[in-house]
Amino acid sequence: MRRRFRDLHAEGTFVMPNPWDVGSARLLASLGFPALATTSSGHAASLGRADQHVTLDELVVHAAALVAAVDVPLNVDAEHCFADIVETVERIAGTGAAGLSIEDFDPAARAVEPAGVAAERVGVAAEAAHRHGLLLTARAENHLYGVDDLDDTVDRLRAYRDAGADVVYAPGLRRLDDIARVVGLGVPVNVLAMPGGPAVAELASVGVRRVSTGGSLARAAYDELRRAATELLT
Repeated sequence: MRRRFRDLHAEGTFVMPNPWDVGSARLLASLGFPALATTSSGHAASLGRADQHVTLDELVVHAAALVAAVDVPLNVDAEHCFADIVETVERIAGTGAAGLSIEDFDPAARAVEPAGVAAERVGVAAEAAHRHGLLLTARAENHLYGVDDLDDTVDRLRAYRDAGADVVYAPGLRRLDDIARVVGLGVPVNVLAMPGGPAVAELASVGVRRVSTGGSLARAAYDELRRAATELLT
């Protein structure tokens, strides 16, 4: 699975949607997607919580269940990689997952951490991940938290690449020119599909390797549940 996942990043563009439980994972895998990824917000919602309120133990159980349920590689949204980066990576490796991501938003401080600190953490995660053949995605969270500084985002992703990240990702980018600047870093790029953002074919045209959906499929499912239940109630 880890070899298959790495090979997907060698050329072309693929879509990697984000299930939030075993049922949604099996449904998406049955449709033919070549890989799946967990979503921290979707998983938290399935437990009745807000994003960033799931423990490492709960994440590991969740990831192991999804790995066992499907026959495609799984990437794990490990958020900030919790208190101990190496322990987080080791435990995710033990689930059979093919990759994981680490982000530079510190939920304890409620802020994007300094670039130097973030790059150092990416380096620790990369070293631990590569011991197991896991693909590491490093995320710059600026644009999800009101820091619309593309130069800083590109500088951060360059530092994360140099620290050992296999894939870089700046969720929240919408403009194709901005995304193309990130692609120019010369490492596989993941882009979050967003309403009003470029279509998959447009992303492919500038060299984006991977497109994911984050929590949007879970939100769509819960929104439809709310609409149907409201109709039922009234």
